[in-house]
Amino acid sequence: MQDNTLRVGIIGFGLAGQTFHAPLVRTTPGMRIAAVASSDAAKVHAALGDAVTVLADPRALATSELVDLVVIASPNATHFELASLALGAGKHVVVDKPFTATVDEALRLQALAEQRSLFLSVFHNRQWDSSTRTARKLLDAGTLGTIRHAAIHFDRFRPTPLPRWKEDAAGGGGTWADLGPHMLHEVLHYFGWPLAIQADLASLRPGSKSDDCVHARLRYADGLRVEVAASMLTAAPRPRVALYGTRGSWVKQHLDPQEASLKTGQLPGDDDAAWGIDADQGILSLEEDGVVKATPIATENGAYPAYYRQVRDAILAGAPNPIPVADAIAVMRLLEAGRRSHEERREITLD
Repeated sequence: MQDNTLRVGIIGFGLAGQTFHAPLVRTTPGMRIAAVASSDAAKVHAALGDAVTVLADPRALATSELVDLVVIASPNATHFELASLALGAGKHVVVDKPFTATVDEALRLQALAEQRSLFLSVFHNRQWDSSTRTARKLLDAGTLGTIRHAAIHFDRFRPTPLPRWKEDAAGGGGTWADLGPHMLHEVLHYFGWPLAIQADLASLRPGSKSDDCVHARLRYADGLRVEVAASMLTAAPRPRVALYGTRGSWVKQHLDPQEASLKTGQLPGDDDAAWGIDADQGILSLEEDGVVKATPIATENGAYPAYYRQVRDAILAGAPNPIPVADAIAVMRLLEAGRRSHEERREITLD
């Protein structure tokens, strides 16, 4: 660490590393990208400048003296090995979702971080989506009464499978592994741990090498039902979030705009009010004098920059971890239980 600035190394410079982690890290005061592990040095230097060291071997970066914090944005199957190496070398670690391939691997990383008194977190960035922040605000205020049913969707239209690891089950890919963590973490963020899960994972596109259409129902002890679903064959997407309560409902149609902004090269600035603006208003439906009135309500700004600011403060000042390891392990447990439910064609009761 130099001048109270965290030197950050990013392993992987594909979609996650280049589009999400690098822009958010480089615009976080108190952090500096010192090194990147990538097979394409020219791509890294074009994006980040020549001062950034590029290492071809991700294992070398995981243990490099050039960095204090290692961000693992590599393929899912490599997360456990690289995080283990980094923690073993005394580095703080952020892992992109999904945390690991199995719950056992996640527990082992948790134990290693605790043994070494090192920071470990998982990048569940959708907690700072505009829709998530708005839903959380409505839930905290009790605006909708007691929630009895909720639906969370993450739809895309990609009818032709692409030759990449994210769409190959052999490489740890598939929609359940890719979008499932987002939706399941959101469910836990709103409602806590469920009583049971039942899931169906399908491959619908010709030539698909992994699941590309997933649906799961989570059942709670008080009767609450929460559905999560994602599909690569949805040209007309379903509502991103829908909450149905005893006093009314709230439905938000479209995805948070931050990913699209980052893909175009836009960077967060010092003014949070100017970042993550979501013009898509959700519809709040409440009963007044026996009549249901539907009213558009403003959506909270998205706030991805908050994640790395909180990572910085946790490492440098002992502030809370923005995504505690226990939360990420809970997501892994639901992912495993959902896959087991699909394989056994039954509802799985959770501990």
